[in-house]
Amino acid sequence: MSSYRPLHDGWTVTAVSSTGQLRPVVAGLPASVPGCVHTDLLAAGLIEDPYLDDNEEGLTWIGRTAWAYETTFTWEPGEDDTGDDRADLVCAGLDTVATLVLNGVEIGRTANMHRSYRFPVRHLLQAGDNTLRILFDPPYGYAEAQKAALGDRPGAYDEPYQFIRKMACNFGWDWGPTLVTAGIWRPIGIETWSTARLAEVRPLVSGDGTVEVHVTVERAAERPLTLTATVAGVTESVTVAAGARRSVVTLTVPDPDLWWPRGYGEQPLYDLVVGLEDQEWRGRIGFRSVELDRTGDAFTVVVNGVPVFVKGFNWIPDDCFPSRITRDRLAERFAQAAGAGANCLRVWGGGMYESDDFYDLADEMGLLVWQDFPFACAAYPEEGPFAAEIEAEAREHVARLTRHPSLVLWCGNNENIEGHADWGWQENLEGRGWGGAFYYDLLPRIVAELDPARPYWPGSPYSGSPDLPPNDPSRGTVHIWTVWNTHDYHHYATYTPRFVAEFGFQGPPAYATLRAAVSDDPLTPSSPGVAHHQKAVDGGLKLLRGLGEHLPRPDGFDDWHYYTQLNQARAMAFGIERFRALAPYCMGTIVWQLNDCWPVTSWAAVDGGGRRKPLWYALRRAFADRLLTFQGDALAVVNDACEAWSGELAVERLSLAGEILAKERFDVSVPARGTASVDLPEAVARAGNPAGEVLVATLGDARALWFPREDPAMDYPPAEMDTVVEETEDGLRVTVTARTLVRELAIFPDRLDPRATVDDQLVTLLPGETAVFHVTGGRPDPGALVRHPVLRCVNESR
Repeated sequence: MSSYRPLHDGWTVTAVSSTGQLRPVVAGLPASVPGCVHTDLLAAGLIEDPYLDDNEEGLTWIGRTAWAYETTFTWEPGEDDTGDDRADLVCAGLDTVATLVLNGVEIGRTANMHRSYRFPVRHLLQAGDNTLRILFDPPYGYAEAQKAALGDRPGAYDEPYQFIRKMACNFGWDWGPTLVTAGIWRPIGIETWSTARLAEVRPLVSGDGTVEVHVTVERAAERPLTLTATVAGVTESVTVAAGARRSVVTLTVPDPDLWWPRGYGEQPLYDLVVGLEDQEWRGRIGFRSVELDRTGDAFTVVVNGVPVFVKGFNWIPDDCFPSRITRDRLAERFAQAAGAGANCLRVWGGGMYESDDFYDLADEMGLLVWQDFPFACAAYPEEGPFAAEIEAEAREHVARLTRHPSLVLWCGNNENIEGHADWGWQENLEGRGWGGAFYYDLLPRIVAELDPARPYWPGSPYSGSPDLPPNDPSRGTVHIWTVWNTHDYHHYATYTPRFVAEFGFQGPPAYATLRAAVSDDPLTPSSPGVAHHQKAVDGGLKLLRGLGEHLPRPDGFDDWHYYTQLNQARAMAFGIERFRALAPYCMGTIVWQLNDCWPVTSWAAVDGGGRRKPLWYALRRAFADRLLTFQGDALAVVNDACEAWSGELAVERLSLAGEILAKERFDVSVPARGTASVDLPEAVARAGNPAGEVLVATLGDARALWFPREDPAMDYPPAEMDTVVEETEDGLRVTVTARTLVRELAIFPDRLDPRATVDDQLVTLLPGETAVFHVTGGRPDPGALVRHPVLRCVNESR
């Protein structure tokens, strides 16, 4: 028999020793498990919320302190207690450098947040009370000691994150705070078992219906065992010979329903049940094939033989304190990704291997997962304790995740190959290891052994060979940061990439998110709290510089907030439309980034309060299955739907007053998953009065607009519109009818009530057109919804 008992109650935490700043006395503080020191101190009122104002700056002492977690639990041996019975302390996640002591006896040490651990404790358990103590060494102390012993390694930040197997972004990033955690961050408990247990279940699933269930057995007895697997009504059993530790059960499901990415088909999942004596393992699987087509330096994900244009987001940990991330919260983010039209999430290498809930939700929703191994933006030591730790964590998670059909790619790292090649690391390394042995040897060997049907890619950006420039747009994957750092966003049009795995442009969070995190009065673009919630180097200056000639100069906070959010949305839509128009030469665009881990000005489409920024609404249009986009003197017709797109394409040149100046019609037919380009005659393409005209293309329900000049140079009339606000069952309906052209109309209901959201943003209306917005949540003032600064447009009357 086997059983599991959680040990989540009765914990306390004590500060044992520290260096650096003065700290409050923390002794025997009630602790939540799973959790971390920061959340325990916050719950006790001993620290202020790290996400508010500049509170994080006063909390660096936490990462330089040793912390002891302790609990007492009762134990009574079972009535069937025998000499073969086992009892293991099972730790799903310890953060990070820990020493475990049970009843005064040390049972183990750990140094890897990314691993789980199991310690045999049957011989130490005693009837009645038992005391478990876990001492966490200061993360900074451990990392700095490794750095001193092994020699420095270059990285993007002056923090030692590459010297400890811990979530790198804990040490701060250009979108995240420096909050270096410690604690029992995933479940902990005692598992008892007899005879044998299922130590690992690794299903390898093929699109033809074959399921190979690879099992690793831990034994307390050496007798033969019966191993059984069942899926889709098919059951197979094998005998595990006495003493054997590994076995395979193979099942064949006739004509299974295939699992497809979002937009390509359904996502049927099948329950797989694996039994070993009295033990049972359950997990859901999906039947599909996946390969990476590299023909001619391409980078194309192929699922079930069908090339997939990847429309995705980079994913970072959704909170600096991962124990607060629930399944419901993940489901909300996944719905936001899918609602924007995405079919992929890239789990970025500065974070962590995500929870089972994450991958289960991806399976259910058809979101492809690109999984980085957790290495990012630094040279990593290959010697010392690291090679063994990295092999152990990689083996654990590759085996854990094989069952998920959503997982389509393992990637060795984020930007480390580029850093080694292009960021001047080699001179500083002086021949020391930098991680290449992991990305080119260890990790691909583990994937080939444990998950042979899933592609592996050494890093991103990467051009397909260690001898090639890693960030070459014409090969493999590229990251584009020239635009945010130095160039106008129109520079995206100079790129002809095969696959864009990372690119982004910043914008501030929603007003309600920023207001809740910053106590500045008044808010200004450079007030202390707003500035603290901007982590990018020269981020504030880049936001203003990025406005370029596209938008007017902001006059105060309200203009700054609207214009920089709008500019972020336009920049990313411009890039995505460019790259989608290049299909099938380009077969992927993954935006940096979907989410934030705290309230911050960043590249995210969904801010740290879970609110959708204007960028999200722009991406929903740019990611739409059917897209019209002006590309130079041509119009690209992009059809990522599963049916052909045919009809009459109308292209009109209008005055800003709505008068038709020129008009052309074209019969077009674009096959499923196809792209076509329509050259525009000069009569419609060339404006006679560039400042006073607009080009409009329509095909079915799709529409594209092109203005020949940037907004400040256009002769827009002051916006005139009629507005009607009506109550509905679930909120308010706002109807806006334009009497003139209205450029980039937006409603920001969260300025009135933080709970309020709107279903659309950034709508351009031609004279006489009407838009309807639905506001739900909270109780915003109906009259204020249609007044400045809640209702905005570029050419608003002042």
